[in-house]
Amino acid sequence: MNTYRYPQLTGSDGTAPGGYVTEGDVLVNSTADGVGLNAIYAEYRESLELYNAERSALVSLLSFSTTRAFDTVPQGALSEGFELASEFGVPKAAGVPVDELRLGYTFQDYDRASRLTWRALRDMTQEQVDSVHRGILEASNRLVTTSILARLFDPTQDLSPEGNAVYGLFNADGTHIPDFMGRSWDPAATSHYLTSGSATIDPSDVESLIRMVKLKGHTASGQRLLLLVNPSESETIASFRVGVESADLTRARYDFVPSGTAPARYVTERLEGAAPPVEYGGLPVIGSYGDALVIESMFVPSGYVAMVASGGPNSERNVVGLREHPNPAYRGLRLIPGNQQRYPLVESFYAQSFGVGVRRRGAAAVVQLTPDATYTAPSDRKW
Repeated sequence: MNTYRYPQLTGSDGTAPGGYVTEGDVLVNSTADGVGLNAIYAEYRESLELYNAERSALVSLLSFSTTRAFDTVPQGALSEGFELASEFGVPKAAGVPVDELRLGYTFQDYDRASRLTWRALRDMTQEQVDSVHRGILEASNRLVTTSILARLFDPTQDLSPEGNAVYGLFNADGTHIPDFMGRSWDPAATSHYLTSGSATIDPSDVESLIRMVKLKGHTASGQRLLLLVNPSESETIASFRVGVESADLTRARYDFVPSGTAPARYVTERLEGAAPPVEYGGLPVIGSYGDALVIESMFVPSGYVAMVASGGPNSERNVVGLREHPNPAYRGLRLIPGNQQRYPLVESFYAQSFGVGVRRRGAAAVVQLTPDATYTAPSDRKW
């Protein structure tokens, strides 16, 4: 049995009892409704295991887990293709990549404490104690999700702890853009950060995003195009109809087709082709436009729309790498006893370590709904 040294306390008779206090003498060992503190703490540890196993659906569709500090991407090859074979000749060997680009991932440590005094625990029910735990879980989920989306929507180049460049999407920064199906792009003029020219999204904006991602080859391996929108933009997108002229004087090439989650309505049109699914990767789908499934999320900042090629939950083909520590003990959200070791619930530390970086720079494109010609990343208050 553990024993703990307590400061001298003055008894009712004015004497100072001092000495050692055993575990059975602790002032509070259960909540007001009789639930043991150690039992609640053990339950929280189990809930964190489930939480880490089932990451947010949005995070999972946009990212993949990695423990690497960086990935390398070939920037070209020496080979000029096949040549005519001769009867006695020796074929020319394919060249090795002439250059490689390091795509780094940031890495930071985050923490939060839960501190409940013995008097608070004496009067709190388990439900009240649980509310603190749930609040921290929500904060952790928000931190990871907004970190990934912030990397997606921000072209600003960052630096990893090891000194490697951490990139956003292609941003006309001169880095090589791989050719696809004989098509090439000017790396100094091609950016995946666009502006709409107005404060309202038009069908042409969405169609530009679709083309930009598809032409880079990021749907050739089975990825699905996802149009991520804030609810403030989804109503406008739901009104898109083929052939109808929009504010920018262009005509929509496709219809918005609602999914089975749409409210009941009277229709006279006949649907040709497959209806959009009601969900993808655990996220509800409100409909489709062209090749893209439209997904509504409050995490997407208002005034911005993103087109993302997703390979599915935690697929290596996803856009953003979510870097975790090589040691499994330091991955995910961890619950650590604080200084009050006898009943860790009295003081608990929640710790999390991760970083982000774009691995596939052409697998997404975003548009800011603004009349300005220059793209500006969302500010902190938009998240």
